[in-house]
Amino acid sequence: QVQLVESGGGLAQAGGSLRLSCAASGRTFRYSFMGWFRQAPGKEREFVAAISGTALNTRYADSVKGRFTISRDHAKNTMYLQMNGLKPEDTAVYYCAADGNLMTYSDLGSYEYWGQGTQVTVSS
Repeated sequence: QVQLVESGGGLAQAGGSLRLSCAASGRTFRYSFMGWFRQAPGKEREFVAAISGTALNTRYADSVKGRFTISRDHAKNTMYLQMNGLKPEDTAVYYCAADGNLMTYSDLGSYEYWGQGTQVTVSS
């Protein structure tokens, strides 16, 4: 059974940092895109960042570019999201997703597996 488990969320002050982790089990996603999405209260889930299987290709939403860094460790079957320069508008539940592809990495529907989400709250 494939499972994605996020961790690392919590409360941070504006300008602060958090590091999210997404641990995968049940299979390896070495050859496919993995991504981070977020959903703020009352809003639709939106794309944040994605990374290819080789980690050579990374993609970011304009709103987080230059502040967030996505990475992955195949040995640990884990993906990360380093979030620096946090802003109150980054407050959301963050979800990791797996088994995406290069052509549709920002589309929710292109990912087959999802984690349960981790809350990130940024205070001003």
